[in-house]
Amino acid sequence: MRFDSFRHLLSYWAQERPDAPALRYESETRSFSELCEDVCKRAEELKRSGRSCIGVLADGSLSCVEEIFAANLAGLQIVMLDAMAPEPLLKTLIRYTDIDTLWGDGELCDELSPALMGGVKDGAGKLLFFTSGTTEQAKAVVLTDHSLCQSAWNGSAKLPLQPEDTLLCMLPLGHVFGFVCGLLWGLSCGACVALGRGARHYADDCDYYRPTAVSVVPLLLGFLLQHSCVNEELKLILVGAGDCPPQLLQAAAARGIRVSFGYGLTETSSGVAISVGGDPFAMEVCPDDRITLSDDGEILIEAPTCMMQGYYKRPDATREVLRGGVFHTGDLGRFDEEGRLHITGRKKDMLVLPDGTKIFLPEYEARLMSALGHTELAVTLRNDRPLLVFVGQAEEKTLREKLRPLMELLPRGQQLAGILITDEALPRTATGKIKRWELQKKVS
Repeated sequence: MRFDSFRHLLSYWAQERPDAPALRYESETRSFSELCEDVCKRAEELKRSGRSCIGVLADGSLSCVEEIFAANLAGLQIVMLDAMAPEPLLKTLIRYTDIDTLWGDGELCDELSPALMGGVKDGAGKLLFFTSGTTEQAKAVVLTDHSLCQSAWNGSAKLPLQPEDTLLCMLPLGHVFGFVCGLLWGLSCGACVALGRGARHYADDCDYYRPTAVSVVPLLLGFLLQHSCVNEELKLILVGAGDCPPQLLQAAAARGIRVSFGYGLTETSSGVAISVGGDPFAMEVCPDDRITLSDDGEILIEAPTCMMQGYYKRPDATREVLRGGVFHTGDLGRFDEEGRLHITGRKKDMLVLPDGTKIFLPEYEARLMSALGHTELAVTLRNDRPLLVFVGQAEEKTLREKLRPLMELLPRGQQLAGILITDEALPRTATGKIKRWELQKKVS
């Protein structure tokens, strides 16, 4: 079902499946009719508040979801904030996005209240999500409930859920992948969405909720498989928001679970391509989207129903990537003989050495992971030469011996010049992407 807005989604299922479970959180359950009623009641309270822009310190709870929907119905601009971010950063983001009221942990809201601003005049329908932070300065992407609902339909047209399904949402709602593929995907199909209980329950949420489908980032998939946390009823795993080692997808498939890989961006309201066949990395383009490749292989996207309105207060940055309705992703790809999209790298994930040698890091790091049997590693530059950063306990001599066959196959310029062994975790975004700029800064 294609919905035009959150209001349309909630009212439709409240009428069609009033008593069916819509949301579960811990021991609480909301039917579709109860969810719609609660949201409409809260929306009236927000209208009377006189506020216009709400910052949601998203904790993934039932009340959090209801607040987001209610704020949208009340005509407030919504800014999705990461409650785990440092307070100075949160205060900066609050000022930047003109937030005049906050929802979330009371003590944290009190700490942040001095940063509140005067609100907005034209925020109805807008939801601001911050880019995932692989560059040094994240940008607020202006989406709408319309674009997010269209994105949920776009993906479910390729990978539908049934009303009897239970979708487990373990992803942060403050990230567009989590919001669309962890929440709206299920609700738009009339399925029940079980809201994960946070990181401390990653190991037992599948056993607690018994889902039939779950959306994950690669790091979370690795955790679930390593600790055998998947339940017998689980039949579908959607992986996205990062590069995924093939061995993880193979391990999931070996358990009889269907695995699909999705590609999308915050700027396109989440997914634009998804795998539905045997090869999880061979993705079909979603119905509303058109993808072409530039001469250098950059992925260009036209997504009229799902495209962002722009970066908040950053028209120059918007014009840089959105030209004539075409979004220049910075990602590199290719089409196979059946017209399916394969991601091959990212311009920003490419090391360019002084001699012009180029290293596409996701592919390069995947080969290192395979050779070492270890996934917590990354490659960056030190003194203009490739450096392996290895997280864990190991001896450099042992690592070099394991990597020697691989290094002998590479051109001299692409061979590792050094290895740094550390017990400090790699700097990552909330969805598991390596913060390349931060890693480079630490190494330098």
